Amino acid sequence: MRLTFKGGVHPPYRKYTSENPIKEIGIPEEVIIPLSQHTGAPAKPLVDRGASVYRGTKIGELQGFISANVHSPTSGKVKRVFEWPHPVALKSLPAIIIEPDGEDTLDENIKEDADYLNASPQEIVERVKEAGIVGMGGAAFPTHVKLSPPKEKPIDTLIINGAECEPYLTADDRLMREHADEIIQGAYLILKAVGAKRGVIAIEDNKPEAIEVMERAVRDFPDFEVAVMKTKYPEGAEKQLIWALTRRQVPSGGLPMDVGALVQNVGTSRAVYHAVRYRMPLIERVTTLTGGALANPGNYLVRIGTKVEDFLKMAGGLAEEPVKAIMGGPMMGIAQYTLDVPILKGTSGVLLMTAREVELPRERDCIRCGRCVEVCPMFLYPTRMAYLIKNKRFEEAREIGVLDCIECGSCSYVCPARIPLVQYFKYAKAELRLLAQKA
Repeated sequence: MRLTFKGGVHPPYRKYTSENPIKEIGIPEEVIIPLSQHTGAPAKPLVDRGASVYRGTKIGELQGFISANVHSPTSGKVKRVFEWPHPVALKSLPAIIIEPDGEDTLDENIKEDADYLNASPQEIVERVKEAGIVGMGGAAFPTHVKLSPPKEKPIDTLIINGAECEPYLTADDRLMREHADEIIQGAYLILKAVGAKRGVIAIEDNKPEAIEVMERAVRDFPDFEVAVMKTKYPEGAEKQLIWALTRRQVPSGGLPMDVGALVQNVGTSRAVYHAVRYRMPLIERVTTLTGGALANPGNYLVRIGTKVEDFLKMAGGLAEEPVKAIMGGPMMGIAQYTLDVPILKGTSGVLLMTAREVELPRERDCIRCGRCVEVCPMFLYPTRMAYLIKNKRFEEAREIGVLDCIECGSCSYVCPARIPLVQYFKYAKAELRLLAQKA
């Protein structure tokens, strides 16, 4: 029996690129580095127009505890610090624009530590912080913050998330198949940093090759095991993984540390390895480029700051005109209004969909079928919350749990009336934030 949670759905997974090995995409003619690529305060720019930078040079410094450094993905000259379209905020935000020189010269501060496995917990956290690592599964929460729980909330279980339940995306699958040793070493460093006793690599059972490779990799790390999860969406959601593996329920409004758990994505684990061993900041990532509109879908190692339009050209361009562009997957990704937006630290996928792949339904009245309630992995009442939000009764929606919604989209997926439930919940959360600020 495979481990799982209650609720969830089974969308068409369309993992078309799972057999495409990771390819390095190269360096574009221009890179756009937003100062906000993470949860929390944006970084403070450290460079100005005309400054010379190198691959790995810190160009933005974190501000406050919940923030993250940003670094140049290559060597070149700073063209300007300017507002640029942002793929998550869906508006223009400050970014550092760099013109690469083609040399890709490494910053002199990036040097290997041969004794990296013996780094102290404090050293591990500090190197992760300096490297600007954030959650690479999409949430982009600063990793050094997650590695610094308060003493009264010790972590006993580390979960490395390789579920990758989102349709279309295969970047994590390929990372596990091709870089298992680096992932497990990064996981060991995370385990050491937080003092956990147990490590689990969680992988859905539709990735048998990744399971086999990771099972071999953990043999030299006795504190770790591979857990095979049932293929179901959203199996990779943080709270659902914790419940499936530990039978601990994160309380409403709480965090995984409240139940002694920590969850990190496999890409984040590999980035931790590079940060601790080589002091290499997070300046590139594996991103799935997929969808029916593409000429050469695949998994690409792409520099942070590469514009999507350039990414497409460097990967071979389009086979036909897309009707929708999404950063991320089809369930939780964000539709884009321009392809000028850059790849961020948390960009797990770029999806270019044709008319054959996109349903453009018309919203109808709720028929009270209850399907959204059945599939909600957070045990909420989506149809009731949507009714309250439509009538601007935001406080009542908060009282019945709208802030606990993880925005997985399961409810919208099964709704026969095609009500865009998640959009209503995002709207309510934004309104509640404004009300809290006014208060």
